[in-house]
Amino acid sequence: MKKLVMSENEIQDVCKYLGKKISKDLAGEEKPPLVLCVLKGAVNFTMDLTKNITIPVFMDYIQISSYSGRKSTGDIKLIHNLRFDIKDRVVLICEDVIDTGVSMDYLIHHLYANYQPKKVLVCAMFDKINARKASVRVDYAGKILTENDFLIGYGLDYNEFDRNIPYVYIPTDEEIAHFDELNKK
Repeated sequence: MKKLVMSENEIQDVCKYLGKKISKDLAGEEKPPLVLCVLKGAVNFTMDLTKNITIPVFMDYIQISSYSGRKSTGDIKLIHNLRFDIKDRVVLICEDVIDTGVSMDYLIHHLYANYQPKKVLVCAMFDKINARKASVRVDYAGKILTENDFLIGYGLDYNEFDRNIPYVYIPTDEEIAHFDELNKK
């Protein structure tokens, strides 16, 4: 049996709650905010979250990578940059999980240094508060986790496996070994 971290229903409840809060907090902005989805892990979360945001927003995508298997390499690569003009606009970064904070710190600095946003806010499905190596503020968190377990599901993956399932779980070593076998085929 899988060690469930968040069920499909809990995820949808979180998306409704956060969507309502974000809508209220950003309702008075002169320019519609930009929701910036961090590819690939945050796609499911961003889509479900934005369905619950009731104010006009723009959407764009950015892709960075620092993971290999279950570990962060610490080497951040910008794979796909945003294409939207965000000058003087509030940017809401949607991320699947914030753990060390190194990638998010990089991303926030990248946006301020190159695009002059009015403000950058961070919304994460999961905030692993005890895993921080960089000081990053998470403005909206779906669930705060005190353990630094590796998570799979709902966009989170192990070498691309199980992004498509509608819940989040902690994989066993046997499940990881199974994915490694599948990867060889």
